[in-house]
Amino acid sequence: MLNDVYQEAPVDKGTHGGFARVATLRKEIMAKQPNTLFLFAGDTLSPSVASRTFRGRQMIASWNAVGLDYATLGNHEFDFGPNVLLERIAESKFKWICANVVDKTTGKIWGGLDPYVIRQVGGVKVGIIGLLTPDTLTSSRSGPQIDVLDPATVAKQLVPEMRSKGAQVIVALTHLDMPQDKEVANSVPLDLVIGGHEHVVLQSIANGAPILKAGSDARNLGRIDIEYSDADKKVKSIDWELIPVTDQIPEEASVVMVVEEYEGKLNAELDQPVGETAVMLDALQANNQTRETNLGDLIADAYREETGAQIAIFNGGSIRSNQIYGPGKLTRRDVLSVLPFENPIVKMAIPGKTIRAALEHGISEIEKKSDGRFPQVSGLTFEYDATRPAGSRVLNILIGGKPLSESKTYTMATNSYVITGGDGYTMFADAKYLIKPESGNAESIALLNAFTKSKIISPKVDGRIKRLDHAN
Repeated sequence: MLNDVYQEAPVDKGTHGGFARVATLRKEIMAKQPNTLFLFAGDTLSPSVASRTFRGRQMIASWNAVGLDYATLGNHEFDFGPNVLLERIAESKFKWICANVVDKTTGKIWGGLDPYVIRQVGGVKVGIIGLLTPDTLTSSRSGPQIDVLDPATVAKQLVPEMRSKGAQVIVALTHLDMPQDKEVANSVPLDLVIGGHEHVVLQSIANGAPILKAGSDARNLGRIDIEYSDADKKVKSIDWELIPVTDQIPEEASVVMVVEEYEGKLNAELDQPVGETAVMLDALQANNQTRETNLGDLIADAYREETGAQIAIFNGGSIRSNQIYGPGKLTRRDVLSVLPFENPIVKMAIPGKTIRAALEHGISEIEKKSDGRFPQVSGLTFEYDATRPAGSRVLNILIGGKPLSESKTYTMATNSYVITGGDGYTMFADAKYLIKPESGNAESIALLNAFTKSKIISPKVDGRIKRLDHAN
């Protein structure tokens, strides 16, 4: 099993081995244990450099070549909208399952997907139910016709139905965070939860059900062996192994061929240099979603430069490549890796009280250590105390060196994802547009412009965001 695979593989130099090596591991496992299913716990179509061009088509082609059996939807499957996702589902040789995504107009499961499958494996009927996080409604572009129901409620309804149809082992294939996974497991008896969404290796247990997550970007393959007792009519044991996907594993030739087909279409354009940095640029997700970073500052400044706005606020979760760049040359590939979404930059006129509300929301769940809503800013400074109750943490907001006036109107730049409620930023619904989404440049274009405007950049963290309680 794998989860959260939207890496630059299979189209960026040096990374396509992930898929090809996973295919080799799968073949080796199947040779020894033919009664094996290959599962994927969601998030593959986006974000990545290649997906900006191919809209996830390269990922489906790679999964088809690897030999995936079943996948559930992740929130990033909807990044290009539901219609594009339907196209990718139609191209899939494997089966997508998801029980809690519904079409509001019909009340039925969206896209004609099955909520679960029951598959005989080694003489045992294994039921697999797919579940997606409701956060998808604010963290992607699912559209107005789709709803994502509470996963625990849906599991509680369907798992007994799966049992009645003969399922002897029940596996929840989920794209939920760990608390949501535990809630599902505590709501109904399960034998196993195979999950995704956090991008890191995690394991836990709830209501007797192991919850296992293999990390992200094809760095690990999770192998799970289940022993079922016909005599006792229950699972006797579950063994869990995390297999690192390293360059010591040979690449499966048939998968390499698929990968290289897409690589060839992008490399010439993406490897063109666009600038140079004299310092290391911090694109690590854990940092950009919890604190001010030099890259967050650079991008927020680029928003302001692009629009002429007084301030800029954007969600740190937009920064996606999760690596350090430089010092040295920067390419178009680097820029698109950092900002792989197609979010146009907008400009609005908003009152100061809305700016305060946005900043409060941005740090309202700082305790999670990693949350896409964290605000990277430009043109303003603020302090906050995370020991105070959420909603009253932000202090000393300055704009242009002067205290924020809640009744004054300011101009602000952000991206279309935030302005339409992404990551829970719902306070901008009544804002007056000065640059609408259809007129704004993509955020990646603004960053490219920032790189090309200066021969060498050297952004530094300048203290525009200060945490007063000194927590890590």
